[in-house]
Amino acid sequence: MKILESFKESYNELVYKVSWPSRQELSQSAVVVLVASIILALIVLLMDQCFEHLMTLIYGLF
Repeated sequence: MKILESFKESYNELVYKVSWPSRQELSQSAVVVLVASIILALIVLLMDQCFEHLMTLIYGLF
């Protein structure tokens, strides 16, 4: 019985207490996440390229 009561409480909380974003808010958030992910990927790519050139320079000297 406690499990059934827990499910009922969870359902009521999801339906009546949770603030769900609108479609427009969700789309805007998705765009922000996409842009941030692309920027982060470019930063990692730049760091990787710099590290590769540095290692090539170091190993080229020996």
